[in-house]
Amino acid sequence: MTIKIFGPYTPSIHPSAYVDTTAYVSGQTTIGADSSVWPMAVIRGDVNMISIGERSNIQDGAVLHVTHDGPYTPGGRPLIIGDEVTVGHKAVLHACTIGNRCLIGMNATLLDGAVIADNTIIAAASVVPPGKKLDSGFLWMGSPVKKIRALTPEESASLTYSANQYVKLAQATKAQV
Repeated sequence: MTIKIFGPYTPSIHPSAYVDTTAYVSGQTTIGADSSVWPMAVIRGDVNMISIGERSNIQDGAVLHVTHDGPYTPGGRPLIIGDEVTVGHKAVLHACTIGNRCLIGMNATLLDGAVIADNTIIAAASVVPPGKKLDSGFLWMGSPVKKIRALTPEESASLTYSANQYVKLAQATKAQV
């Protein structure tokens, strides 16, 4: 893994977390307990803070970044990811907030200031526009995203199931190293 200090900031990675050897993590980044970062993921906390909660997974090729403090974004914008969040392969998350127990589909793009409530699924290849707020308990899909329908009980349960599976996979992968 490439762990980079940026200015005075060194990433903080919980000892129980797994970060793949090909992942890149820099700056003001915090990765919580039992979370995992998979091959070729890029997490750049260089110009603002990135916080990844517990039992969350950032899958292969995902790109996570933030917005700097400037005249058009006073204070900048961090990237906050809650607990038990599954971020699919090649997703792009930029300076947004994601609640707990969410699934961000493969190739989805979430832009600055978007707020994703707990217990939400964003379908693959969807785009969440800047500043969009997504209600809890729904499937969102499209470019731009639209509320499609309420999550089924099985879909809601699958959010925690997915997080648990990635914790097990990360532990098994760490044991192989």
